[in-house]
This record gives sequence, structure tokens and C-alpha cells, in this order.
Amino acid sequence: MGIVQTLFNKRNEHFITYANLESSPCVPCYEEIDRKPGNPNSFEDLHAKTKQLYPRNFEGAYLLLKKSLSRHFNVTYKMTLSSVIPHGLKFGVNYVGTKRVGLSERYPVISGEITPDGNMSANFVHTLGCRYRFKLSTQISKGKYKALSTGLEYRSDDCTIALTLANPDLFRQHGTMVLHYLQAITPRITLGTEIACLRGSPIAGGLQTTMCAAFRHSTGPTTLSATFGEAGIHVCYHRRASEQLQLGVEIETNTRIHESIGTIVYRVDIPYADFVFRGFVNSETTVGAVFEKKLYPIPEAVLVISGLLNHKKNQFRAGIGMNIG
Repeated sequence: MGIVQTLFNKRNEHFITYANLESSPCVPCYEEIDRKPGNPNSFEDLHAKTKQLYPRNFEGAYLLLKKSLSRHFNVTYKMTLSSVIPHGLKFGVNYVGTKRVGLSERYPVISGEITPDGNMSANFVHTLGCRYRFKLSTQISKGKYKALSTGLEYRSDDCTIALTLANPDLFRQHGTMVLHYLQAITPRITLGTEIACLRGSPIAGGLQTTMCAAFRHSTGPTTLSATFGEAGIHVCYHRRASEQLQLGVEIETNTRIHESIGTIVYRVDIPYADFVFRGFVNSETTVGAVFEKKLYPIPEAVLVISGLLNHKKNQFRAGIGMNIG
């Protein structure tokens, strides 16, 4: 009697073959199963794997305290001392709802920060059903709106469409509108486009439209992503060399001002030492690094040390921080 077996090859492609315990055919026949490429996620996450390797350099000192009040709600308190970046106190809140979409997404997501002088930033993300996502971000400084962005995103089985409005002013008909479209061609290849329309008095002619094309090829260990448009070219390459080492290369070329910059980034994880090291070096002779080390026996405490050296400007910035909670 024959049975049906499902085989998985190295490329994660699914095949069906018929096998007989007593006798097998001379030439095995394979029939490929209909396998959809899956949703390509958001356009803003096109270069996410390379961007996540960058160290978050800072100058001075800071102390960050985080307290979880429940499984869905936590508060943060941050004190910063610096002569370069804005210093002072920040109080933040974060809330993650109970509505689950997929394996890792939960909605609504609400986060915000406020300073003693009244400066505030807030973000709100919620889902309508399972395919629509609504996003809202705002910044308030000295009692006035400094930035406002809202967007609606639709995710199908193999594509993502998003519309974003930034700093809209209906009375003067000013603002920025951006349309994103990503289409998964195969499980590895994704194509897309971005159309941005800017309207305002500082723009020559009062109206400007830019377009760019997007491409991404991902095999799992390696990811190549790029955008090509009127403003320039942006290419990112990410490779997971091992469980402890990740490497990335980023090249940005601005065709309008004829400038280009290349950056090499890396991340080293040493699990048995609870140690994470991130660093980068670019063609502008800038070198930066941040390392994080868990401290014991203090629970959930992380020591963060940052260093940034710019050879061209002869500048060096150093910082030390502590995350607790």
C-alpha cells in the first residue's frame, strides 16, 4: 500500500511524492504544492534588518527605570545629563492591548513621553479586523503641534498598500502624502514603489512629486534591499554569518547634491556572557560603537557604554547609561 509523504528541501519548498513500502517507482514524481509567498510587511521595514544593527550612540549619562504594572502596561522614567543632546527628565507610558493578530502582534499599541516643560510625543497603532492598520503619531512642543502623521495600511496575503499623511494643513492645502505599495512575487523576491507628493510654500512651484522603486531579495541568512528613485539610490545588505555575528552594508547616494556615503555595521552576541556589541564605520571617517552588559545580581539591569569618533571633525563623544527593569 502506498502512503503520501511530504518532503522539505533546503529551500523550504514543499513537495509531495508517493512512496511504497514494498516497491518504489523507478522515477519518483514530484508535484509542487501551491505555496503563497506571504505578506511582505510594511514598506518602512524594507531595510529593517540592516537598520537594526546600528548602535544607538549617545553622549553624557542617563538612567532609565522601567516598571511593569501589568502584562499590558508599563511606565518608564529617564534622567539624562548631557551638554550636547537635550537633557532633563522624561516620563513615558506604554500599553499593549489584548487583540492578537498573528503570532507576535498585539493591538492596540499606545506609547508616549512627556517632559516637565510640556514637550510630548505620542504614538497610536490599532488594527481594524486583521488586515487594516491605523497609525497616528504626534509631537507637541511649547504648546504647539510640531509634527503630525497619520496613515492607513492594508495587508493582503501577498501585498501591502499604505497611505500616509504628514503635517496636513487643510486650510492652506499644505502637507505631504505618501503612497506605498509592496508586492511579494515569490517567497524570496519583493517588488514595490513609493509615490510622495509634497505641497507647500517653501517648495518651488508649490507642488513636488517624487517616485522610487523598491526591491528586496531574502533567503533567510542574507537579505538584499534597495530603492531607486529621482532623489538617489539606497542599497542595504544584511548577512547572518553565525549565531553570534551579523554583518550589514549600507550605501546611500544622493543624485541631487552628488554625495554618497557607505557604512559597514556589525553586531556581536555572546549569550553565555550576556554581552551585546554593536558598531559601525563609514566613508566619512566616523567610527561608533555601543556595548551592553547585563549586571548581576541586580535583576534586569543593563550597563550601556557608547563611543563615537569623527576623524574628519576631530570630535569624540562618550556616554554611559544604565537600564533597570
